[in-house]
Amino acid sequence: MADLGLAAALVVVGVISFNASNEMVAGASPFQWPLDAKVTAIVAGMVGPLALRRRYPLTALLACTAGFLISRMLLGFIETTTTIIVMSLAVYSAAAYGSSPWRNRVCGAAFLAAGVELWREQYGLPGMPNLMLHQVFELALNLVLIGVMWALGSALGAGRRRAAELLEKTIELENERDENARRAVFNERVRIARELHDVVAHHVSIMGVQAGAARVVIERDPVKAKEALVSIESSSRQAVLELHRLLGFLRQEGESDEIAPSPGLGQLQELAENISDTRLTVGVNIEGEPRKMTPTLEVSAYRIVQEALTNTLKHANASRADVYLRYRSGEIELEITDDGTGGVLGPRGLGAPSLESGGLGLMGMRERVGLHGGRVSAGPVAGGGFSVRVTLPAPNGAS
Repeated sequence: MADLGLAAALVVVGVISFNASNEMVAGASPFQWPLDAKVTAIVAGMVGPLALRRRYPLTALLACTAGFLISRMLLGFIETTTTIIVMSLAVYSAAAYGSSPWRNRVCGAAFLAAGVELWREQYGLPGMPNLMLHQVFELALNLVLIGVMWALGSALGAGRRRAAELLEKTIELENERDENARRAVFNERVRIARELHDVVAHHVSIMGVQAGAARVVIERDPVKAKEALVSIESSSRQAVLELHRLLGFLRQEGESDEIAPSPGLGQLQELAENISDTRLTVGVNIEGEPRKMTPTLEVSAYRIVQEALTNTLKHANASRADVYLRYRSGEIELEITDDGTGGVLGPRGLGAPSLESGGLGLMGMRERVGLHGGRVSAGPVAGGGFSVRVTLPAPNGAS
């Protein structure tokens, strides 16, 4: 619509400019019929293609060039302002929006055609004082204007195309990062499942077979039953050792290799003290009456807080983080907030860059919440900073 309005306005300007120039130069009365109908048709034919200057820029330039030549030949050089403006806009649009490699070729052809026509017109002014100076000045001025618009369109078009390419590459990189993260999580699950199958299934299968054999022969052959029970005992010990080895292999980097008690909500204050340093102060706030949770829920809640605080320490550029643990009827709520000021495209606060497209740590957080059927959300908070809020079902009296 903007280009259509521009074309309509230039048609009106062109007709008025021709009539005013015609009255001044030739002494004719302005706005005469049928002269105005002819002028309007010629000007409209030259200006009209500008309505499509962004959708079909090269075609519009060719059409405007043809209109420029026809109008200058039919109307003479009485009106020169509007035709040059239209030609300059058409060249600019083709340079800015045209496709490669025809963009510069079409602009060059139009520039050459306009130059030839302008040179022809200058030799149609015999007897004018300082004719040579006038010819050179008019020709140079018009060609410089068209050339400047060509260069401006090329520069702006190149910048627009680079921005589009960067945006496309950014989207591709984000999609690739998300896909790599999903693939890494999937591969990790497959590896853990394979390890558990190899370690546990073998020994449990043996124990099942031996237990069945012991049940069958326990009355008539106690010796064989005892041998089966010894085999079950040996297999169970071996399974436990293999599980310890597997858990040690899967343990996060930096954790102790020794089998330690599972952490829980009772260690949040200790966690806050351990993670605090000179750059980050961590506070823990408990609301409601603490109650005993299932071991898996305790571990998951502790790990969620640990992951959130680790993200804050690494990425948020924060000076303070607060952990809120709220005991409610049938559920607990964890809220971790910081006063960080992370970048938009890089990590920002606890949820960098978002729970939907974040790193493996955030994916692990979402996995833990999903395991218990909970809810998780993350986002910036008013006044700056970031917040992660997690709700986990915790029936009263759970143990």
